[in-house]
Amino acid sequence: MVVVWGALAITVAAGAAVMSARVGRDKVVPHLVDVVAASIPVVSGIVQKQDVPIYLRGIGNIVAYNTDVVRSQISGQLISIDFTEGQTVKAGDVLAVIDPKPYQAKVDQMTANRARDQAALDNAKINLKRATDLIGQGFATQQTLDTQKAQVDQLQGAVQSDDALIEQAKVELGYTRLTSPISGITGIRQIDVGNVIHPTDAAGLVTVTQIEPISLIFTLPEGRLTQIQQRMAQASPLAVIAYSQDGKTKLDEGTLTLIDNEIVQATGSIQLKAQFANGRHLLWPGQLVSARLLVDTQQNGLTVAASAVQRGPAGTFVYVIKPDGTAEARPVTVSQTVAGEALVTAGLQASEKVVVDGQYRLQNGSAVRELTGQAAKEADLQSAVEKAIP
Repeated sequence: MVVVWGALAITVAAGAAVMSARVGRDKVVPHLVDVVAASIPVVSGIVQKQDVPIYLRGIGNIVAYNTDVVRSQISGQLISIDFTEGQTVKAGDVLAVIDPKPYQAKVDQMTANRARDQAALDNAKINLKRATDLIGQGFATQQTLDTQKAQVDQLQGAVQSDDALIEQAKVELGYTRLTSPISGITGIRQIDVGNVIHPTDAAGLVTVTQIEPISLIFTLPEGRLTQIQQRMAQASPLAVIAYSQDGKTKLDEGTLTLIDNEIVQATGSIQLKAQFANGRHLLWPGQLVSARLLVDTQQNGLTVAASAVQRGPAGTFVYVIKPDGTAEARPVTVSQTVAGEALVTAGLQASEKVVVDGQYRLQNGSAVRELTGQAAKEADLQSAVEKAIP
């Protein structure tokens, strides 16, 4: 019996030791898991100090520098069309030809009439000279001489009239060649070859639009008027940058040429006009674009990635990574956001670290773990995919 009870005691003791070890392990492992889980992975960025251009942003429409409807000034049948829709043409290029035969015949007729009247004039001059000689010899009367002079004057007027008619006929003959009045791009053709075109046709032959250079008309709040006027008085023409409607694609750079002479009272805004060279043809008439007017440059401005700026009930803030590895939600003042960078005028210091991705799990005081290299790129890609989901 003693042996049995001893074995039993040993078994109980061993079981207690196992239970004790298991309990100890259960107490330690959850603690380690909590420590790892408390560290939130984020992508960080540095607050940069640099010169930052200050822009005023508005929305505007692209307007063609010149738009001309090519119309015929005479009536006639189109015998050829010498352009393709959307073609780039130069001023003076032939776009179409009207049958010239009726107008050439008119020129020939007027030329023949002039030759007839010129022959009559030459004969009248000879008769005038003969009458002048005869009156000197007493064989002609003064009335005959006066009549002959009048006839010469009349025929000279007829010849001058013929010259004018010939010139008019040649002008009409020139109108049989429809040319582009400006350099630009042709639109949709409004009439086909073989049809008769008239000066009264509202649509004409085609519309030619000049796009080099091209204009942008955009609006800004009227409160910016004084600032713009002062900058125009101080500097060379102010730069204007045209972006796509979503503000992501830079299209062209131009200069401010005009402030409209009145304020639009209904909207409390001012209209401005800018000119662009448009050599790449990225600006198109009627296109809606985002305009940025450069009015100043902030020296030694503080910038962070725009993705670092968050918005809460109290306004904008960023998560600053403190030296102890925790995140601090700090209010900031952002004056502008351009090209993915936010200009911060209050709340940050140069070289501080801020969270630019992974904020959705953070709270004030959360422990963070900074991702670097490929891990940071993958995290940023994941964030970009999530932001693209509506």
